[in-house]
Amino acid sequence: MQILVDADACPVKQIIVRLAKQRNIPVTMLIDTSHELNDGYSRIITVDKQADSVDYALMGLLTREDIVVTQDFGLAAMVIGKGTKAINQNGMFFTDANMDKLLMERHIGQKVRRGGGRTKGPSKRSKEDDARFEAAFEKLLDEVLR
Repeated sequence: MQILVDADACPVKQIIVRLAKQRNIPVTMLIDTSHELNDGYSRIITVDKQADSVDYALMGLLTREDIVVTQDFGLAAMVIGKGTKAINQNGMFFTDANMDKLLMERHIGQKVRRGGGRTKGPSKRSKEDDARFEAAFEKLLDEVLR
């Protein structure tokens, strides 16, 4: 078991590493060449900057026992399709029950933007967001380790 992180824009990397270290769980952070990362604990895999390179590399490493942290709905859909647990940076678990809705919302947003429209971006990250992620992630880790 390991924690795989789509780390390019992940705002909770420090929380992931801290909780993983406490439980002696290996962490692999995947980034593209436009990012640099060294947290002293994680294995860092750097891939080229092509679209979805991190996603493909992560899927190539994935096993059913792993946990994936990503904010990418498309990647999350592939991950849960493999029977692996996935969570986003706000502590939302990706499941079969919510994936269709999330992918439809993403599709509609892309359509609006392609048509020249604008969609609302994410709100500024707060300490409450971090606390919510930490509580959900800790619960997931404890569940998996039982």
